[in-house]
Amino acid sequence: MSDQEAGILLAAGGTGGHLFPAEALAEELAGRGVSVDLVTDMRGHRYGGHFPGRDVYEVPSATLAGRSPIAMTRTAHMLGKGVVEAHKLLGRIRPRAVIGFGGYPTFPPVLAARLRGIPTAVHEQNAVLGRANRMLAKYVKYIATSFEKTKFLTPKLASKARLTGNPVRSLVINCARRPYWGPDSKDVFKLLVFGGSQGAHFFAEAVPKALSLLPDEVLTRINVVQQARPEDLDEVVAIYDANGIRAEVSPFFDDLPRRISDAHLVISRSGASTVGELTVIGRPSILVPLPHAVDNDQLQNATRLAESGGAWCIEQKDLTPERLAHEVATLANDPNRLSAAAVAARKQGRPDAVERLADLAVELMGQS
Repeated sequence: MSDQEAGILLAAGGTGGHLFPAEALAEELAGRGVSVDLVTDMRGHRYGGHFPGRDVYEVPSATLAGRSPIAMTRTAHMLGKGVVEAHKLLGRIRPRAVIGFGGYPTFPPVLAARLRGIPTAVHEQNAVLGRANRMLAKYVKYIATSFEKTKFLTPKLASKARLTGNPVRSLVINCARRPYWGPDSKDVFKLLVFGGSQGAHFFAEAVPKALSLLPDEVLTRINVVQQARPEDLDEVVAIYDANGIRAEVSPFFDDLPRRISDAHLVISRSGASTVGELTVIGRPSILVPLPHAVDNDQLQNATRLAESGGAWCIEQKDLTPERLAHEVATLANDPNRLSAAAVAARKQGRPDAVERLADLAVELMGQS
């Protein structure tokens, strides 16, 4: 590949939260005639067949699984091995810039790029600088951020920061064209509930119980779309059926952005991609951050959006079925409050995030 035109290398951990923004950037850069390669770990490799780039590579990496000397030594060894492999890879494909999207698989290629004198940057999707990005921050030229306030971004690092927002898929941009209207007391009230593989079980337990407690005037109006894990599906459906609640329950929705745009209210976790899509589309939400997340990134994301007036953040420990029923009933009967929250959420959205990040990438390439 040494004879191919030099482009840009994107490095990302193997989760959707890291890969989706990288995918969006790759699509935008490809439209500008810039060739893109991806380096990730084994989780991302199975996703790589759909990545809109030239090639997908895998380098050794490891996540710090504990603080014991053995665990730390093992992690350091794998990361060191990854740096060596990434250094060789960069010598073959000769990118003009490297951008990391977080996760420990980002560490070897970004550090190897630094060793080779290749311009680098990292993108942070959350309102808190993740551990891998914190480790790399002092080595990179730019830190692209998604929130105006980012925890752990020290004054020294702030000079490198560029606010771009979190890139979202083109489908999300299309769904954002649909305006929001708050339902009056005679309208069907559309509620969307989703939480990803880690969060859906809590919602499967809490939400059906809460909705069964709604007053009749709300119960007869509500229409629920809920994501539930296969093992929770039958129980969730049974509770809704027993209470006469209209509901569509499924383990997966491949058109989630459209479902968000259809909803009057969303109940969800607050991962970076979720918050990015809620704000670009502009929908009010009750956000329940995943507890015990590393660095409380979901709590930080939800807090930022709640402070803007675009959402209500309720920690899981505080969310009883009775409280959730009260919150849903109150909002269902207050269309003006819902509409105001939708407007506030949209103001936080950055539909041009991918263009901003692509501009930064092109600027970075020009420094090689």
